[in-house]
Amino acid sequence: MELIDGNQIAATIIAELKTEVAALTGRKPCIALVRVGDDPASVSYVKKKEKTSAEIGIESRLIFPPVTITQDELFALIDRLNADPSVDGILVQSPLPKGINEVAVFRRIAAHKDVDGFHTMNLGKLAQEDETGFVACTPAGIMELLRRANVSLSGKHVVVLGRSLIVGKPAALLAVQRKAWANATVTICHSQTANLPALTRQADILIAAIGKAEFVTADMVKPGAVVIDVGVNRVPDSTKKTGYRLTGDVHFPSVSPLCAKITPVPGGVGPMTVAMLMANTVKAHRQNTAHAS
Repeated sequence: MELIDGNQIAATIIAELKTEVAALTGRKPCIALVRVGDDPASVSYVKKKEKTSAEIGIESRLIFPPVTITQDELFALIDRLNADPSVDGILVQSPLPKGINEVAVFRRIAAHKDVDGFHTMNLGKLAQEDETGFVACTPAGIMELLRRANVSLSGKHVVVLGRSLIVGKPAALLAVQRKAWANATVTICHSQTANLPALTRQADILIAAIGKAEFVTADMVKPGAVVIDVGVNRVPDSTKKTGYRLTGDVHFPSVSPLCAKITPVPGGVGPMTVAMLMANTVKAHRQNTAHAS
């Protein structure tokens, strides 16, 4: 069994981006990070994105509206950022307060600044294999992990456990693409799938993104499979100072001995999400400046 080290791969991508940004003439890439309210997880995520931006040389513009902001006021803020030529990418941190429609917010961001990859236009471009679009950061990170861990998808059976717009559906679309590194046969499963273990046992590559702690057990995995664990779940643990531990959607102790390769939690897919957000921001800058000229 080989661990796929997401921290190491993400650090390599960040170093590559730093070199690319350092070579730029003119203004540097800029991302606007919008965090509504003070949700502790959101505060932590935005700090991590700000820190990584600074490391690469990307300008981050931090905007923290109060939790009382209305949807119309948030739309007006997004419209101003859409119209600002010095902003390449816009990220509105989830979750948003009750009363604000997240999908409507994602659609309000201009498609060419949608570095999160959730806009209808970018999801459509992904389906059409149009590389000018932006791919959601977590599924993009999954594919980059597989590529850099020398896992070929071509001709393999990829089973995606989860059907969210954020991970499951884009990951399936990426795996099935007509690309040298893709070309997989893909099955999408979810919590309502009948006889689920029989399907997951067919996977050469299993992507677990169902959002349930330690849901995937040894009886659901084919020996020799590659397992990508997308889940980040808090499980009560009285031995920890915090009172909890982080675990994935895979029961790591029983599944890992069966695997050819597996990602840990934490330190697997998580670091890749931020790295791919930065890669999307640099790509947006490249496209925006080419368009302006």
